[in-house]
Amino acid sequence: MEIKIFGIPNCGSVKKARSFFEERGIAYSFHDYKKHGIDEEHLKRWCAEFGWERVLNRKGLTWRNLDETLKNAVTDESAAIKLMKDNTSTIKRPVIESVKGNTIGFDEDEYKKLFV
Repeated sequence: MEIKIFGIPNCGSVKKARSFFEERGIAYSFHDYKKHGIDEEHLKRWCAEFGWERVLNRKGLTWRNLDETLKNAVTDESAAIKLMKDNTSTIKRPVIESVKGNTIGFDEDEYKKLFV
């Protein structure tokens, strides 16, 4: 089963997710969108599945440090996708894709249901 974790390596939630899989010997691949970016297609798919308001991380330091004009311009999915593509740290983390289902954020109980 192919499991792909999307995120940035120094994020606490991403570290917890990776540890969850490693402790259970579950193989996964990791996509660091700080190094490799993220394409619009992934963002559109995630927004369709989870809703753009959930995919956009408004709780993080990156969001808080953005210029107010940029933040105020995010009024719909299209604007959110553009912002997330340009500022990947504004994407909620981790996003996990697998054949068993996709999930966003760290939720150990949900991980156990899907992957164990």
